[in-house]
Formats: sequence, structure tokens, C-alpha cells
Amino acid sequence: MAKHTVTLIPGDGIGPEITTAMTRVVEATGVDIEWERVEAGSDVMDKYGTPLPDHVLESIRKNKVAIKGPITTPVGTGFRSVNVALRKALDLYTNLRPAFSIPGTGARYDDIDLVIVRENTEDLYAGIEFEQGTEDARELIEWVESKGAGTIRPDSGISLKPISITGSRRIVKFAFDYAIANGRKKVTAVHKANILKHSDGLFLKVAREVAEEYADSGVEFEDYIVDATCMQLVLHPEWWDVLVLPNLYGDILSDLAAGLIGGLGMAPGANIGAEYAVFEPVHGSAPKYTGKDMANPTAEILSAVLMLNHLGEREAGDRVLNAVRAVLAEGEHVTYDIKRTNTGSTEGSVGTQAYADAVIERL
Repeated sequence: MAKHTVTLIPGDGIGPEITTAMTRVVEATGVDIEWERVEAGSDVMDKYGTPLPDHVLESIRKNKVAIKGPITTPVGTGFRSVNVALRKALDLYTNLRPAFSIPGTGARYDDIDLVIVRENTEDLYAGIEFEQGTEDARELIEWVESKGAGTIRPDSGISLKPISITGSRRIVKFAFDYAIANGRKKVTAVHKANILKHSDGLFLKVAREVAEEYADSGVEFEDYIVDATCMQLVLHPEWWDVLVLPNLYGDILSDLAAGLIGGLGMAPGANIGAEYAVFEPVHGSAPKYTGKDMANPTAEILSAVLMLNHLGEREAGDRVLNAVRAVLAEGEHVTYDIKRTNTGSTEGSVGTQAYADAVIERL
């Protein structure tokens, strides 16, 4: 049996609790994993002066694979997102977010099976911003006007939206390769090219070119405007298979897709590049639940399923997925959020670790 060394980043808020539940489940499969634990996030700022110390990146570069808990990102102020920094530093250009129905979650739909493939390194998340009132912002506003490109109000903050041929090409190729490898039938490129002709327009042009290269693959291709996609995802979720999107739209639609399957607590994620892969739940750090043994670890555990598949341990990944399905379908040993959705009350719910125990019993 192969041995795997995996970087473990517990995160903050509920992160340490749900990653503990996840590691216990993974270890119970019998897969030989050594966890190399490193800390990142707001809790290490005082010690290292940064939420993403160099040794965290060094660990991931050495081990090639990491799994993490959620890390708090301040809104509007403070340090930039650790998640975004990881993706940029390691060139994790694909954010893979499957959304599939599991009976017992209390979701509004029971037939969801789609995959969001989100470009992870550019678009508005590139972090190229000019703060309102600064000299740089003023100069940029004047330069734009001097080129006849438009008028920007002088009291504006500005964020740039770069979309490249390189970034677009590799994410669309990933979507097609994923579809072929996983028996999927269709790839949909989602965009706003009718308005943003030089950024989203480029993304769409490249997507169509890549689709031509896969014309004989048996995978259908279409493109859809993002706002129409949002509506049709709710009206006709059965239409969709693999959706490939620029960064911002991918972030928004992956949360929409999570809403179709019962919420962010059910939504796993993977960040994949040419050399490295980092797995994480889609949801945030929920600091108000820290240390209360209440948080639902399903998304973290399902992220570990993606990790096990990536490591070539698909049989173990399938066992974990089936065990999660069994626990949720039975509905007896579920966390407060699942119990409340199904019964209107949290009575009879169990804690984070007791839920993990129930999953382990069914492996």
C-alpha cells in the first residue's frame, strides 16, 4: 500500500474541529497517510507577521497535496484572502466544485449532479486594485479619460479584470479533460461576453477554439450568459453537467449550486494546478461556532473524498462517500443544521465528532 504525506492546514474558526473529524474518517479507511500539520490564518499573524508563512508553502511544494479547513478573510479591511494567496503562489488555476444531491440533507432538489470548473488565478480576483482617493487611482482615471475609453468618477475605487488567452485556454481544457475522464456529456462555458467584450469576450473566443479541438471527444459544448445561467440553474438544474467559468462567476455560481444541494455544508472543493493540489470545503470559518462541537464536517469530509481520488485511492474515497450517504439518509446521527432542515428542530442532533463516529462506523 502506498504511503502518502499530505500537508494539513487546520485553519481557524471551526476549521480545527472539522479537520479533526475529517482526518479521523480518512485514517479509518486504512489508507496510509502521514499528516504534516502547518498553521495559517489570522491565528498566526502575531507569530509570523503574515497569515501565510513561507513554511506553509514549502510544505505544500514538498508534499504536492494539501487539505485545509476554512480560514477567515476579513471583509473590506485587513489581510488579503489566504485562499487567494495560496492559489496564486502555487498556480492552482482550477477550482473544482462538484455539486450532487445526497438524500437526507433536506435540499430543495434531489437530482442535482453538476460540476463547477472555476478559473482560479485571474479575473477580478487577481487583486489589481486602486484605492479611492490615492494618487495612483487619480492617474489611472485621467489616463482612461485621455484614451477616450470612458469617464470614471473621481471618487471611485478601481479593480481591474484581466482575462488571458493562457488562463482561459487551460481552464477550458481542464473542463473537457475532466468531462472525458469522468464520463460527463457536456461542457458549458459561462460568460458575460455580450457586455464585457474584451475580457469575457476573449474567454468565450478561446473556449470555442478549445471546444473545436475536442469536437471528436463525444462531449457536447455550449455557451451561456451568466445571468441566464443563474435563472436556469434554479428552473432546470437537470440541464447542466460541467460548467466552466471565469473566476468571479465561478465563485458565485458554485454557491448557487451549493444552495441546490442543501447548502455550503455539503459543498466540497479542490484547487488544482499542474504540480500541486489543495482541497478545502467551500464554506467559511463560522467563528461564532468555534469550539462548540456543532459544525457540520460533511463538506470537509467530501473534500477528502476528492483528495483520496486525486491520490489514486478511489476505492477508499468511494467508501467514505457511501458512508456519508448512509449517515445522512438515516438522519439519526446528523449535526444541528441537517436535523433542523429536516425536522424544524435541532432536538436529537449530534456534534461534529459524533457525526464523524457515525461515518466511521459505516465504512
